[in-house]
Amino acid sequence: MRIKTKLNLGVGLLFVLIIILTLVSAFYIFSIKKDTENILKANYNTLEYSRNMLLSLDEINTSKDNAIIIFKDNLHKQTQNVTEAGEKQETDNLERSFALLEKNSSDESLKMQIRQDIFEIMKLNMNAIKQKSDIAKHTAETANLWIAIVGTLCFLIAFNLLINLPTNIANPIKELTLSIKEIANKNYSERVHFTNHNEYGDLAKSFNTMAQKLQEYNDSNLYKLFFEKKRLETLINNMHDPIIGLDNKHIVLFANDEALKIVGMKLEDVIGKSASDLALSNDLIRSLILKENSESPKKQPLKIFAHGKESYFEKEIINITIIPTGEEKEINIGDVIILRNITLFKELDFAKTNFIATVSHELKTPIASIKLSLQLLENGKTGDMNDDQKQLVESIKDDSQRLLKITGELLNLSQLETGNIQLNIEKSNPHEIVNYAVEAVKVQADQKQIKLIIDADENLQDVKADSEKTGWVLINYLSNAIRYSSEKSTIFIKLKKENNQIVFQVIDTGKGIDTRYKDKVFDKYFQVPGSQKSGTGLGLAISKEFIEAQNGNVGVESNLGLGSTFWFSLKI
Repeated sequence: MRIKTKLNLGVGLLFVLIIILTLVSAFYIFSIKKDTENILKANYNTLEYSRNMLLSLDEINTSKDNAIIIFKDNLHKQTQNVTEAGEKQETDNLERSFALLEKNSSDESLKMQIRQDIFEIMKLNMNAIKQKSDIAKHTAETANLWIAIVGTLCFLIAFNLLINLPTNIANPIKELTLSIKEIANKNYSERVHFTNHNEYGDLAKSFNTMAQKLQEYNDSNLYKLFFEKKRLETLINNMHDPIIGLDNKHIVLFANDEALKIVGMKLEDVIGKSASDLALSNDLIRSLILKENSESPKKQPLKIFAHGKESYFEKEIINITIIPTGEEKEINIGDVIILRNITLFKELDFAKTNFIATVSHELKTPIASIKLSLQLLENGKTGDMNDDQKQLVESIKDDSQRLLKITGELLNLSQLETGNIQLNIEKSNPHEIVNYAVEAVKVQADQKQIKLIIDADENLQDVKADSEKTGWVLINYLSNAIRYSSEKSTIFIKLKKENNQIVFQVIDTGKGIDTRYKDKVFDKYFQVPGSQKSGTGLGLAISKEFIEAQNGNVGVESNLGLGSTFWFSLKI
């Protein structure tokens, strides 16, 4: 039997039983609903009318007219709701008794008779309710029986399908999968054996035919040639440099994925096409197939937009020649165009050029201006200076000299990267380093009326450090804090011992740093977006190199709008 027929029979039978179960359930639910509604409609309403008539009968002595109206209304409803045997006779008796009571409302014997008639009506309906309830109960029991029978049949069929169907389907597929894996591993002698006259038997026959043909193909020389061609194509595609191969008539033989990306074309639009024809509609291909004149000036790199940015490539055209068998003269069989990606080297070169230009612009010119101003101040022709002014001039001289040293450090940034820093490690007093840095930025802080408060633990031990470079780092921290703090604010310089280290902290109340950029502030050339561009973006990077060269650590803690805390630690 075919698999499709088995599935149709099993699922179809299950579907029919589910429909039968649904119909049986609906039929009995409707029957129970009908019995229940019959009780409510016929008997419960009569009990409600009887209760209302009894209540109004008790109120005749106190409110005759209103009580009679209520009694007559419920009596009328009862005459319209006669459903049980003997109920009609009792209702007529009640009407006659009530007619006499209307004429003589004070007759207690009539009232007693009316109550007796009402109780008889209620008794008839209570008995009817019990009988109908028994009928509804029997209907429910019958419904449970039939639903259980049909449900059990559905379960047995479904369980049988669950046990047998997956096995009948999965086992042949599993065997076929194992055979396919063997074929993929070049075991072309593998065969599958399904004797069933169903879809799997047809599949097994087709698979065995395919395996036989693959085995014949594998044993042929054509397969070996194709395999070597495939290996060569895979090798070329795995190369990161774009490569294009042309024959001696400039027909494109191959192009790897990198080449297709930069020319912006699909493989089927390039392979087998003339490069000259492609060059008519693609400027990049035209520049690739163009051969440079050996007498022309030094060739320039190609600038191509690739990998989401402007990239630079050096083009190299390799001419391929062979000597045919039995001949002595070489013949040209084509060219291979290779584009070597030199973007990284270009970016490094640009960074170096921009760095030197920035240093010259940002530091050299201001220092020259400061030195010229100092010479004018020291010239007696500009006027005499008092002691305070002379002290300020000396301080400016010291700062200018310090700037010259910093400029030298910036210009030798490569030493920081290679680890060739000249450090003078010695015992250094952390209090002296802090005082030195605070004095260096005092004038800058006074200009913005910023208070510099030192909070240092007493009797701190000396640290192993280059005091000059450590002071430069602290000055850089303080300069940044002053630059980004508002006027009349306060900056704290904390000095404390943690474990076997001394921690230097500079705490400001500026605008803070977004959490997205906290891990980048110590990177070279990085400046927080939106901040004022007042430097080269190297200060914190150099600070990090200085401290780590002394076996220390640096870090920052900041929240946007709540200020920042830059710190570094050095070993005792």
